[in-house]
Amino acid sequence: MADMTWPPPPFLAPVAPVTDAEGVRHFHGVTYATTPGFRPRLLDVRVPAGEGPFPVVVWIHGGGWLDGDRRYPPPTVPAELLHGTVTAAGLALVSIDYRHSLEAPFPAQLHDVKAAIRYIRKFASTLGLDGDRIGVWGESAGGHLAALAGLTGPHTPEATALEGTHGVADGDTNVLAVVDWYGVSDLTTLADHPMPAMPPTPGGMEFPDPYTALLGGTETDRPALAKAASPVTYATEGSNPPPFLLIHGTHDGLVPYSQSEQLTTALTQAGGHATLRPVPDADHIFLGSPDIQDIVTESVTFLTHHLTA
Repeated sequence: MADMTWPPPPFLAPVAPVTDAEGVRHFHGVTYATTPGFRPRLLDVRVPAGEGPFPVVVWIHGGGWLDGDRRYPPPTVPAELLHGTVTAAGLALVSIDYRHSLEAPFPAQLHDVKAAIRYIRKFASTLGLDGDRIGVWGESAGGHLAALAGLTGPHTPEATALEGTHGVADGDTNVLAVVDWYGVSDLTTLADHPMPAMPPTPGGMEFPDPYTALLGGTETDRPALAKAASPVTYATEGSNPPPFLLIHGTHDGLVPYSQSEQLTTALTQAGGHATLRPVPDADHIFLGSPDIQDIVTESVTFLTHHLTA
């Protein structure tokens, strides 16, 4: 009889992979962090066919920090397109879950992203990954978290509060490139931005305000936390940000296009390289754009350039 482990371990070793017809190896449902009282945080890994180790793209889903799932991109972006374009470029894709805001307020979400990056580096050889070449890519709430992951690290003031100790408790969390699709960059400037009317949830509950849920209170109540949760806070002179690609619909009614303009300006003034690509007339999740495949291709090309140079 096996010995019972208590308390439960903070993470589990990778599961055995399954290889598909194209030779892509899939590690499904890997537990990268556990916390008593919360669901285990899981990640999936897709490793291209051939000899590794492969550079890594960490995909961070959206959903207003309230919803979403590592397995599904936004409904405008077919999963096969996203996943297939990454692996066809010779990059491994790691899709991660993280705690939603009503499970735990910020910085829990960033702590989970950091824990996933540390896990990738710890188990890189087992997974066939190059732990020295990691980029992050997120959409909406995931874009916000990708930007924070790119701009914060052990060098950041108050690093302990931002890095967390979940999962693999310590290690390097720096990344080489960031793709940010229509993410929030400054919560303090969104305090007065009207949210679109949301229908009640299936249970009849009023849909929570995503910013209040993320902060555990309003921006007025928690101004310091709102600032700490804003990527622009860390795009400062001497911060040495990695290269960013920001893609945003010009008619986004949920996260204003000006949010990506603001972060692009801050990154440029900080001495970083930032490219802002407007998607004309597109709403949130690129609704109304006929160019989804081009947007995905541009994003993967950017990551490939910076992760394989």
